[in-house]
Amino acid sequence: MTKEELQIELKALIVSALGLEDIKPEDIETDAPLFVDGLGLDSIDALELGLAIKKKYGITMSAENEENKKHFASVAALADFIAAHKADAS
Repeated sequence: MTKEELQIELKALIVSALGLEDIKPEDIETDAPLFVDGLGLDSIDALELGLAIKKKYGITMSAENEENKKHFASVAALADFIAAHKADAS
């Protein structure tokens, strides 16, 4: 899977996992912030998204991990994080 394909898949996952009815995956900018200024997600959304990522990719994100803020910064950052973990696992 290419980086672009993973980013598109993540955008669809964000929309479906969070029930964002007014937003289509293609409306989400790859480098835009997911929280506050950009997509406007909150901490509850982060938990739900973390669960969806665990279910789909088998990657567990620790709630105490300070790195999560960096990983959840944007779709691009999240895709990089998942790709790195998938590479580690194989």
